[in-house]
Amino acid sequence: MGVLAVYGVPDASTLIYYGLHNLQHRGQEGAGIALYDEKGKFDRIRGLGLLSEVFNEKNIAALKGSMGIGAVKYANASKGGLDNVEPVFFHHRSGDFAVAGEGSLINGGKIAEFLEKHGTIFQTGTESELLAHLVKKTQDEDRIHTIVRALNMMEGGFTFVIMTRNRIYACRDKYGIKPLCIGRLGDGYVVASESCAFGIMGATFLRDVRPGEIVSLDRKGVRSTLYSHFCKYRMCAMEYIYFARPDSDIDGCNVHAYRKEAGRRLAKECPADADLVVGVPESGLSAAMGYSEGSGLPFEMGLVKHKYVGRTFIQPVQSMRELGVKMKLSPVHSIVGGKRIVLVDDSIVRGTTCLKIVELLREAGAKEVHVRIASPMMKYTCHYGVDTSTPEELLCSSRSLEEACRMIKADSLGYLSPASTRDSAFGCADPCQACFTGEYPTLLYEEENDE
Repeated sequence: MGVLAVYGVPDASTLIYYGLHNLQHRGQEGAGIALYDEKGKFDRIRGLGLLSEVFNEKNIAALKGSMGIGAVKYANASKGGLDNVEPVFFHHRSGDFAVAGEGSLINGGKIAEFLEKHGTIFQTGTESELLAHLVKKTQDEDRIHTIVRALNMMEGGFTFVIMTRNRIYACRDKYGIKPLCIGRLGDGYVVASESCAFGIMGATFLRDVRPGEIVSLDRKGVRSTLYSHFCKYRMCAMEYIYFARPDSDIDGCNVHAYRKEAGRRLAKECPADADLVVGVPESGLSAAMGYSEGSGLPFEMGLVKHKYVGRTFIQPVQSMRELGVKMKLSPVHSIVGGKRIVLVDDSIVRGTTCLKIVELLREAGAKEVHVRIASPMMKYTCHYGVDTSTPEELLCSSRSLEEACRMIKADSLGYLSPASTRDSAFGCADPCQACFTGEYPTLLYEEENDE
């Protein structure tokens, strides 16, 4: 998911639409925009598909107001359908409000059970609805206090943007696992999952929302409330490695710079006797450039990505992923033919995509294919919003390096170490690497209660 909010800027719907375009990589299953106009009238449009399929000039123009929130939906097979496309809207005696969120709660099942015992009926499967019902259950007239209490009941990695009739609240989990930042636009403000959304909107980056912080945007400007004093910077390493756009800065670290540094370190840790370096578009290209610099091998564009084809990793059905590889990538025969290739990618999850790419390069005449991955071996399930499915589906959950190499039919296979993954993030002291190391920054309530 990617979320975005605008406060105090004319034609907010148009700005949100363009900003969400720069967050489209964070979700391609659905999109939505909700606004309050100056008279307090709420309006919302949402639908399944890409932004260009959901919105057009006519329905964007119909959304009036200078304050709104929007979201693009991540493809998740267990929470699909229009009902789960955000923002979601709620009525309440203290004032109606809309919510859009990103991430995952590790105690979401327990919260839902608690709420159902107290009469709650759910309409969606979203964490945003859980937050809304916790807010509604809290007996306090001051909205910021209800949000503070609700967020303190939540464990996991998440961000939320909440819109009332006269205010935007932007919230980030206390571990800082998911990114969220603030920008300035004219006399108003913008909040987005990534700073790459600001450029197309004409906004200027101000700062990241801090872990455990609620930022309030209204006529008084920007106000900050810490809902927890047990805060850490544990940004998800996969944001730097895969999810975020290269032109985004997250917690003081540029994503492209991170990936290049990871590639340089990878070249030192896992050298290969080869002729050239080829990166897997798009998120593997920066790491491939770094590997080239670190190894002294030339970097070549040996794979070309077809436009208008979505990311294969975030397709919810495995058969769609496998077909999608050939739809989105083509080898450059004259570049890779007869060559020993170092194939650099950002990560391997299930291994099916990597296997298909290795086969594509061999079919194009590559003499050898040495796979180098700019992250550690993914062995554990993510509980914070990365759809890695079950451990049994992960290539490296129960396989050795040699067994994984055979599975993807590579001549050799090498991974970046967890230490270099951490040290490549200049601004983040200790990014979460739970999917690599099994060391989770939070308790895992669901698992504990199932034992």
